[in-house]
Amino acid sequence: MADDRYRPSGDRDRDRRRDDDNSRQSNNETQDLPQPYNASSLQVKRRAVSPSEQPRKQKRPGARARISESEREAIRQRQIQRDRESAQAAAAMNENRPRQNHDVVRQHYNNVPERGREWRTTDSNIKGLRKFNNWIKSCIIQRYSPDEDHAPGSREAGRSSGRELLILDVGCGKGGDLNKWQQAPQPVQLYVGLDPADVSIEQARGRYRSMASRGGRGGYGRHGSSRLFDGRFHVKDCYGETIEDLDIIQQVGFDPSPMNRRGFDVVSMMFSMHYAFESETNARNMLRNVAGALKKGGRFLGCIPNSDIISEKVRAFNAKAAAKREAAAAAGAPADAEKANGTPPPAEPEDGELEEGEEEPTAEWGNSIYRVRFPGKTPDDGIFRPAFGWKYSFFLEEAVEEVPEYVVPWEAFRALAEDFNLELQFHKPFNEIWEMEKDDRELGPLSERMGVRERGGGPLLLSDDEFEAASFYLGFCFYKV
Repeated sequence: MADDRYRPSGDRDRDRRRDDDNSRQSNNETQDLPQPYNASSLQVKRRAVSPSEQPRKQKRPGARARISESEREAIRQRQIQRDRESAQAAAAMNENRPRQNHDVVRQHYNNVPERGREWRTTDSNIKGLRKFNNWIKSCIIQRYSPDEDHAPGSREAGRSSGRELLILDVGCGKGGDLNKWQQAPQPVQLYVGLDPADVSIEQARGRYRSMASRGGRGGYGRHGSSRLFDGRFHVKDCYGETIEDLDIIQQVGFDPSPMNRRGFDVVSMMFSMHYAFESETNARNMLRNVAGALKKGGRFLGCIPNSDIISEKVRAFNAKAAAKREAAAAAGAPADAEKANGTPPPAEPEDGELEEGEEEPTAEWGNSIYRVRFPGKTPDDGIFRPAFGWKYSFFLEEAVEEVPEYVVPWEAFRALAEDFNLELQFHKPFNEIWEMEKDDRELGPLSERMGVRERGGGPLLLSDDEFEAASFYLGFCFYKV
């Protein structure tokens, strides 16, 4: 740049005046700013709008202008992650719910006191029911536990074939059926008892030791062996877990296929299988354990609540509730006429509407010793679809305190069993088993010795309420084919 000393004086004066003006303008603008300087407090200067000019509506920027593709993908991935976490939480809740119900049942049976055989047969308020149920279980064991080639009466005549049975008792509880197996028509070599209740398993071990101290003698039979079978007892949830990991199961043999030549001769499940129908997963796992433990030709015996009885009671309850609603609706017609004449009708709940504080009624029935109650709505036609998860609470005096149980729809159970190569051989309600076996040459006298009825073929020694409670159940037998 050229030196100002060699420029004309007029030019130098003009430049000085211009610099002074710029300096004054800059100072004025600086004084107008907030002190200390805060850019967020500045207001955007707007162009003055003439009276004839309408204000223009500003356009909202589009989504693509505000969010980039990468940001949108990040948002989408975060939503996917939230959905995945919600699904995992729901799955964990569903997984824990069966576990919680399982723990309730296990804790209940752990807390049931062991009162002894004398109390059960003399002082119990349901002693007639206890004896009747035990006789029914004896009938099922006597009829269906032996091999097909076992000759009836051979044990009493001392003509044993030499083949002894291997028994798996799932849900063995406190070992209440040990004596029944000791009295089985075909001798037992090995008995394995499994139950999720640890206290019950300890009591079963104690009962087995007591039998061993008597040399295997005892019970109501007349042909008990003097040698007690080998007994093993393990704490195991046979519905939520596989039993294949137990050493004794592996030693005997475990194979769900129909070609399994090793395995147990009999799997017994008395008054416990209904807990498996909490879910289809548990029911299938239960049947896989049964089929895997049985050899080809093995028998699956058990007792469960009779779904036909449950369906009948549910249909009757729902029909009665529907009739009550229809009657309430019909009673509303005269009220409308009174209103038309100027007479106000009394305040009543609308059709299907509950009074304040009134709960929706649910299916419930029973008598002085037992009670069944559903917690929610039941199917109007009494057909339980889907076949799993239909929970009800069951109460039995001195035995069961409002424990959650599950409906076992019979035809669904039978169809599911066929998937595991289990073919139905026998299926009857308890009251029909009584009529069928009460006059049998062996089982008739056994009912007298067990105190089910009076001597000489007399009448039943249980009350009507006890017989109704017993008729809630049925017995079954499947063969593995």
